[in-house]
Amino acid sequence: MAEAESIIGTPEVGDDAQPESAAPRGRRRIVALLVVALLAYLLDFGSKMLVVAKLEHQPPIRIIGDLLKFEAIRNPGAAFGFGEAFTIIFTCIAATVIIVIVRLARKLYSLPWAIALGLLLGGALGNLTDRIFRSPGVFRGAVVDFIAPAHFAVFNLADSAIVCGGILIVLLSFRGLDPDGTVHKD
Repeated sequence: MAEAESIIGTPEVGDDAQPESAAPRGRRRIVALLVVALLAYLLDFGSKMLVVAKLEHQPPIRIIGDLLKFEAIRNPGAAFGFGEAFTIIFTCIAATVIIVIVRLARKLYSLPWAIALGLLLGGALGNLTDRIFRSPGVFRGAVVDFIAPAHFAVFNLADSAIVCGGILIVLLSFRGLDPDGTVHKD
């Protein structure tokens, strides 16, 4: 064994070789990403199922007076009802985001990035599920929105996950933390 190590050599500090613990650490970050994504997706999916079953075609439920209510809305467009005629484009964008996150996950060694990307992935999958499977048809479906704050757009838990993931990514970028765990100072 010692002879093999002397022939092969052991990596010195500063070598480009990844430490042995990097692979398990990277797998743990991928697991964290997937757990966060699954949790965000299931919360969104379950809430939408409940809204469709109990709240659709019913009067809104006031949660905090006129400040916050639950009201079932079908949104074929993007945020604020923008782009109703472009549902297929939003579907393609969501699918692209999912593919990019999956590809980026291979180089993921940062837990905060895993959480941020997990939120984005779960939210994108939640809204993509609506766009694929809800009426009026495949890849043209309307997203179920139900959280209606006063003087603001109606949204859902997938939208919340996407926004929280996006904010976290901006904060991580400002702090100089990269998805691979390195910190850079500009």
